[in-house]
Amino acid sequence: MTGVWRPWRQVLSLRWRVAIAFGLGSLLVAGMFALATWNLARGYMLDQRLQSATQQAEVNVRLVDETLRTGSSGLDELLTGLATGPNSTIILLRQGSQLTSGRPVELAQLPGAFVDAAREGVAVRQRVRVADYPALAVGLPVASEGGTYIELFPLIELDRTFRFLSSLLAGGTLACGVLGGALGLWTSRRALRPLTALTAAASRVAAGDLTARLPQQADADLAPLARTFNDTTAALEQRVQRDARFAGDVSHELRSPLTTMTSAAEVLARRRADLPERARQALDLLVLEVHRFRHMVIDLLEITRADQQGDDEAWEILDLAGLVANVAAFRERAVPPVDSPSEPVLVRVDRRRMDRIVGNLLDNAERYGGGVVRIGVQADGGPVRLEVDDAGPGVPEHLREQIFERFTRGERAGQRGTDTGSGLGLAIVAEHVQRLGGRVWVTDRPGGGAHFVVELPEAPS
Repeated sequence: MTGVWRPWRQVLSLRWRVAIAFGLGSLLVAGMFALATWNLARGYMLDQRLQSATQQAEVNVRLVDETLRTGSSGLDELLTGLATGPNSTIILLRQGSQLTSGRPVELAQLPGAFVDAAREGVAVRQRVRVADYPALAVGLPVASEGGTYIELFPLIELDRTFRFLSSLLAGGTLACGVLGGALGLWTSRRALRPLTALTAAASRVAAGDLTARLPQQADADLAPLARTFNDTTAALEQRVQRDARFAGDVSHELRSPLTTMTSAAEVLARRRADLPERARQALDLLVLEVHRFRHMVIDLLEITRADQQGDDEAWEILDLAGLVANVAAFRERAVPPVDSPSEPVLVRVDRRRMDRIVGNLLDNAERYGGGVVRIGVQADGGPVRLEVDDAGPGVPEHLREQIFERFTRGERAGQRGTDTGSGLGLAIVAEHVQRLGGRVWVTDRPGGGAHFVVELPEAPS
């Protein structure tokens, strides 16, 4: 049973499982009450009908017996008067003769055991079906001549009552099941409303909104959960703000000595020809590291700003293809024209964040990917996509998420040479894309190279 139930638990949500449980429970309880009601009502009404029919037959047989004993000639009229309706039948068996009144019924239509018992002078009664209607057959002995009195009482009205009652109980049971399911759905929705709020708040926190909080709860069971969640997110927000302030403060403090180091390196670089060979090699390494250090400080300042929620007033609706073309126009190296639809592709973004996203993707392609091969903007009636392809070796599958983390250089970690990157460029792209409500990923480009994709929501019409 557990193995059968487990797939349903995976398919159905908790809300629907609760609703189904309520519905089945209501159906079971209502069914039990309906079955008990049916048995009690059916037994009671049938017993009442049997008793009344038996009493009526006993009265009738006494009248017939009295008529036979007195030798009255009005037996046929008496039998006709005793018939209670068009569907009732009276059969009087005498010595070698048979009198019938009411609806004609052949003796062969009655059960043989019933007829035999009645002929032997035993008082019997039995529910039978004659022709097309149910009836109650009562057989009684006639004392005066040793005859047999058989009367058929129609049960048509009682049968209709039973059908109506069964339909009513079955419909009521089904209605209870449906109402129970609806009640379960409503109850589960109200009971899970705090969980829905918790899920929404946790999703906002996961998306980077550390100001998300749960409303205070008056319920004694829910208040600790809301208080704990709010305390946790408040502590996380303070920690992130503290780390961001620390990175920003350190970056600001490093700018002054960095400026001095850069100026000194440039002075020495201008006198490079006057230095010995070994000193020139040391100077080249120093200049490379100073430039890399400078890029790292700039990126640290940028990622500190990226960690802060943007001002909604700075957002505007822009043509993404035009923005990308403007950023590409100021590159030192020529890049391919933007492949975009003829119609403007509108997005609602922060221009500063979007400029940095495009610039960092192009920098990454030029620095590590052998140059930009293609820049594309796509819009198919849904999210808008910015695509940047490079001619490099591509990104191994196990590094496709790692390269968007801070201070990650992938397989170039620990290498120097001409690499002046800080390991923050793609992390800044990921931070800005997240703030804009989108996502970024990388796959292989057909024919070789990396295929970077930034997906952003389409601007509202």
